[in-house]
Amino acid sequence: MNAKPALNRNTPKNTSPKNTATQDQTDRTDTSNQIVNFIQSEQLHSLKDYPIRELVKHAEVFGPELRRQRLETNQIRKFLDALNQLKAKLVEGDFATIETEVVLLKPKLAYATARQNAVKPLNRVLSAAIDKVHSKEDFERLVQFVESIIAYHKAEGGK
Repeated sequence: MNAKPALNRNTPKNTSPKNTATQDQTDRTDTSNQIVNFIQSEQLHSLKDYPIRELVKHAEVFGPELRRQRLETNQIRKFLDALNQLKAKLVEGDFATIETEVVLLKPKLAYATARQNAVKPLNRVLSAAIDKVHSKEDFERLVQFVESIIAYHKAEGGK
């Protein structure tokens, strides 16, 4: 009887460039899905509840991933610039003065995604985060998250 050799589950069956690209896409989707699932979980009632160590850990994985997807730093910085403009307005008033503009960042992300597919994972993660912004403290945590993503993206060689 001919015994079939056991498959090593750690060895990919087909390592053609096409399959490698598909695996890279799956990995990116998995990371952004994990972050989105965490943000949308019952554990986070609002973004201020995002534990800072967990936020940094997520940014540490997500920033380099965006770099590998060839997302340029200026795409993320544009979003941070919009946040910083809102932050300046927040100094003069309470969160209600910027709430509408915070929510309207979601369509801006969607537009950027339509123009450049590499923005898609960033759009998914930040849209989920924006949905959890209901106060000044939530907004500040969003800014920290975006700054952390940029830092790790840049550290990975993002341009």
